[in-house]
Amino acid sequence: MTAAPVTLRHHGHVAVVEIAYAPVNALSKGVRTGLLEAMAQISADPSVTAVVLSGGPGRFIAGADIREMNAPPDAPFLPDVIAAIEGLDRPVIAAIDGAALGGGLEVALGCDARIGSPKALLGLTETRLGIIPGAGGTQRLPRLVGVAKAMALIAEARILKAPEALELGLLDAVVDDPLDAALACAATARKRPLSGFPVPKGDGEAENAAAQAALKGAKGVPAIGEAVRVVRAVREGTFADGLARERAAFLALRESGEARALRHLFFAEREAAKVPGLEGARARPFARVAVIGAGTLGAGIAASLLDAGLDVTLLERDAQAAQEGAARVRALYDRPLKSGRVTGAQVEERLARLGPTAAWDALAGADLVIEAAFEDMDVKSDIFRRLDALARPGAVLASNTSYLDLDAIAAVTARPQDVVGLHFFAPANVMKLLEVVRGAKTAPDVLATALALAKAIGKQPVVAGNCEGFIGNRIYAHYRRHAEYLVEDGASPQEVDAALEAYGFAMGVFAVSDLSGLDIAYAMRKRRAATRDPAERYVAIADRLCEAGRLGRKTKAGWYAYDADGRASLDAATRDLIEAARAEKGITPRAFSPEAIQRRLVCVMANEGAKELEEGIALRASDIDLAFVNGYGFPRLKGGPMFAADQMGLAAVLAEVEAAHVTGGAGSQPSRLLIDLARSGGSFAAWRKTNG
Repeated sequence: MTAAPVTLRHHGHVAVVEIAYAPVNALSKGVRTGLLEAMAQISADPSVTAVVLSGGPGRFIAGADIREMNAPPDAPFLPDVIAAIEGLDRPVIAAIDGAALGGGLEVALGCDARIGSPKALLGLTETRLGIIPGAGGTQRLPRLVGVAKAMALIAEARILKAPEALELGLLDAVVDDPLDAALACAATARKRPLSGFPVPKGDGEAENAAAQAALKGAKGVPAIGEAVRVVRAVREGTFADGLARERAAFLALRESGEARALRHLFFAEREAAKVPGLEGARARPFARVAVIGAGTLGAGIAASLLDAGLDVTLLERDAQAAQEGAARVRALYDRPLKSGRVTGAQVEERLARLGPTAAWDALAGADLVIEAAFEDMDVKSDIFRRLDALARPGAVLASNTSYLDLDAIAAVTARPQDVVGLHFFAPANVMKLLEVVRGAKTAPDVLATALALAKAIGKQPVVAGNCEGFIGNRIYAHYRRHAEYLVEDGASPQEVDAALEAYGFAMGVFAVSDLSGLDIAYAMRKRRAATRDPAERYVAIADRLCEAGRLGRKTKAGWYAYDADGRASLDAATRDLIEAARAEKGITPRAFSPEAIQRRLVCVMANEGAKELEEGIALRASDIDLAFVNGYGFPRLKGGPMFAADQMGLAAVLAEVEAAHVTGGAGSQPSRLLIDLARSGGSFAAWRKTNG
């Protein structure tokens, strides 16, 4: 028999209401019902003089049950639960020994006092899911901390640790055992509902500054603008008027496309680490990690490992290069040190765990070795042959390759079961995505180790099968190729980039190419030239740019020309190359609307993603979405290419892909999966591979 999620017991004249709904006491229908029933029982019991609301050891309420947010609203509603808590004619004290987030903090704000432990975490985090607090948070918080601070806390979705929450007044006390402290003070507690508090006198200048800062950081998130509007209106009308205004905004946002996309990503993050075949697999230890290659990417990888408390050996070709690599790692801390995100002592402690060296023997004791050398099969094969001879038995050998055949790399060793791909994205100490590539012989515990490492260093892992480009770069190559088709057919690089930025990308595809360097993709195209299908349309404009020495920002010219201040413009040289390419093929340029550009590029991405699903390169459509949101700048508010395709309707996506196939030739044909789902009315989200 399942235990009730909310229990009521008596401690003398104090009623203790405890929530026990694993794992985090989410505010499910059962929890909401239990809290209402407990308040009703207490209200009818004159012997109770005070109430303590607890989430049990190490917990409080971590927020809404997100699974319920995709279903129609179901009574009892959280505002009614909090109204019952606040309306009780006896004081209610919240004992917070863990996370009080979102609706959990709204429940605590409905209590008359809040006592936290040093482990308490408090925050109204709803804007992360594209909504605003909908159970009084926008009305009670300003009465406690003022309008300016409330706007900032809600817009930024900040999570406060206990000391800061105490300083702001969200907590009345911080003690080791909040339940015991709440019971001890219950006898002298008094009723102090925040709904009756006056809104603190405003500082117009501070409130305007807070609103402007929130809106500037909103990056198109409608919920942040709504949060600012609702909080700023807190002085207009009665408390009940404010609650009604808040609830209307919450319900409208809840059904928005942006909120649906963010909920999709929330669930996708939790699904990504669930990999078939890893049941019972235990990660190997990885306290000592070695990184081979101390260039920009290797230095970023090393910094990520140091930040996680790991010991790092950094190998380079000679002593001077090793010291230059160590200096590169140190330089990565300049900005966080200046901003106050880390202290000087923390930086020195981390760097003390870094061992730059040119001696290969230093790798012998490593638990995990990450190769971050030049993207060349001969270079990587030579490294793995040396590792095979040097690394201790059971060490995990990882390659940071972004395109190359992981199985071919593993095959040069006598232990291919110990080899895994760890594809970091530059800058590796900042970018959240970690593409974990499973080779044909990668052992389950090695894959489990890669996932455990991702968690330890704060990365979002996505497991990929082995193919050229894996999940992300394979799709990105098709995205870039079709962007080039658009340019050759009549759009300018600026028009394509502007359309993508209007869609929500931080940068367009051509600006990104210039930033990363055109020579990288050029080398890949030359490597593929001998095996390229002659029926595939090929655009040579990027090759001509490289041959002209225009490699991107690093040469001050690529698709765009860059002035001394780094400002980009489309110059005559690029225009001439584009016009020459069109003339060579007899193409009469035509115009493309921003919407047509967006539709074409999103659809070809989704189509290539569908091929990866068919082949088992990606486990699920949501993994592809995570990869593109976290590694390639796809807008979070659109949920990723597969989610965006589902929202368009797969019949419409198929029609667009068929048109793209006519444009692009071989390699651009619709996937069998897309055809089947479009004809059956299915979706990528609901599809699961059932064989092969």
